[in-house]
Amino acid sequence: MKPFLSLFLLIPAFAFGQVIDNRDAIISGAINAISVSNMKQTVDDLVGFHTRNNLSSKTDPKQGIGASANYLYNRLFEYANDSNGRMTVEKVTYTATAPRSQEELELENIVATLHGSDTRIIALLAHYDSRGGNGNDGAAFAPGANDDGSGVAALLEVVRILSKQTLGATIKVIFLSGEEHGLWGARAMAKIAVQQEWNVIAVINNDMIANAEASETATHNNTVVRIFSEGIPALETDSQRQLRIYNAAENDSPARQLARYVKEIGQRYVENITLQLIYRTDRFGRGGDHTPFSREGFTAVRLTEGHENYNRTHQDLSERDGIRYGDMTWGMDWEYLRKNTAINLATAYNLSLAPHAPEEVTLDVSRLTNRVNISWQAPRQGKTPKGYYVLVRQTDVSTWERKIFVAEPKITLPLSKDNYFFAVQSVDEEGHESLAVFAYGSR
Repeated sequence: MKPFLSLFLLIPAFAFGQVIDNRDAIISGAINAISVSNMKQTVDDLVGFHTRNNLSSKTDPKQGIGASANYLYNRLFEYANDSNGRMTVEKVTYTATAPRSQEELELENIVATLHGSDTRIIALLAHYDSRGGNGNDGAAFAPGANDDGSGVAALLEVVRILSKQTLGATIKVIFLSGEEHGLWGARAMAKIAVQQEWNVIAVINNDMIANAEASETATHNNTVVRIFSEGIPALETDSQRQLRIYNAAENDSPARQLARYVKEIGQRYVENITLQLIYRTDRFGRGGDHTPFSREGFTAVRLTEGHENYNRTHQDLSERDGIRYGDMTWGMDWEYLRKNTAINLATAYNLSLAPHAPEEVTLDVSRLTNRVNISWQAPRQGKTPKGYYVLVRQTDVSTWERKIFVAEPKITLPLSKDNYFFAVQSVDEEGHESLAVFAYGSR
C-alpha cells in the first residue's frame, strides 16, 4: 500500500491550490480488474429471463423471478467457493401480498457476505426484479436491462473482485426482489438488520446506473452521477432535534456525511466522473431500496444516473414516431456503468479498510472567542488511527473545503465557530479515512 500522505494543507482564505489524490495502489488495482464484458454478459443473462416481475413464475427453470434468483445465487456461490472462506452466500426468504389478488407471495433476497475482521457492516444494494408498462402483468416481457440489471451487474463485479481481498469492515452485497411493487425486499432486509442488530455504518443503493441519455431533452452525459441523501433523519429523537437546531446542522446528517464521502472517494479513484450531491431522500413521489433502511435509522444513500430516460423506464418494448421505448441493452452506456461500478468498489473498499470513526466530537462554545477548540475521543474499537483529519467548510458550502491532519485528538484553529462547520475523520497509515463525524457545540 502507498505510504501515508496528508491530503491538504491549512491554506489561508480558502484558496485552492494543488489537490493531492492519495490513491491506494491495491484499491486502484481492484478498480482496474473491473470487466465490462462480465457486466454485459450479466445483463444479457438477466434480460434472457423474459421477465423478473415479482408476480412471475417462481418454479420455471428458464423464465421469471425464481429462475433469476437461482441464477444470482449460483453465480455468487461460485465466487464463494473460490474465496478461501472470505465469502458466504444465502437466500433470505420473505412473504409479501400481491397487489390485486391479495395472494401471499414467497420471494427471495440473495445476500453475499464478504467477511471482514471487525463488527462494522457496509451494505451495497441493487434490486433484481423488473417490470414493464403494467407492473401487475407477471407474464409480459420485462427486460429490466438498466432498471436494475445495471445495479446487479455492477455489484456482481464488486463481489467477484472483493471476494479475494482482505477486509476490515464486513461488506454485505444484497440483491433484492420486490422493489417494483413497494420495496418489499428492502423492507424485509431492513427489519432483519434491526432484529439481528447489524452494526451498519453505511448503505449504498444502486438503482439505474447505466443510462446516460435523458428523454425529451436528448441530453447525453456519462460524466455525472447523482447521489441522494436525507437531511433530517427519519428516526430523529427530541434531543437530537434540539441538538440539530442549536447547531444549525440540517445539512449534516449521517446520510449527508456518507454522500460527501462517496463523492470524495469516487472522484479520487475514478476519472471523468462527478458525483452530484442531491439533498433529497429520493426523487419526487418515488422511493428506492435505501428508503426502508433510512426509516429504520440506518445511514443510507441512493446512487443513480444523472439523467433519467422515461422512454425506457417501465415501458413496454415498442417504437413510435421514431422513438424506441423499453429497457433494453441498447439503452445502456457501458463505460458509464464501469465508472459507477468503480465508485462502489472504491468507496466500500476504502471505508472497509479505514479505522473506526472518532467518538464524542465536540467544539467548545463556552466562551466568546475568534478561535475554535475542537476535541474528540479515539475510537474504542479496531486499529489505532495514524491520526485524524479535521474537516472545515463555510456555512453556505455543501462539501468540505479543507482537511487538516493532526496526530492528537484535539485542535485549536484561528476561526470563528459561528462562520464554519467542522467534522473529524480517523485515518490510518495508508490514508484510508473513516466517515466524518460532525462537531456539535458543547459547553
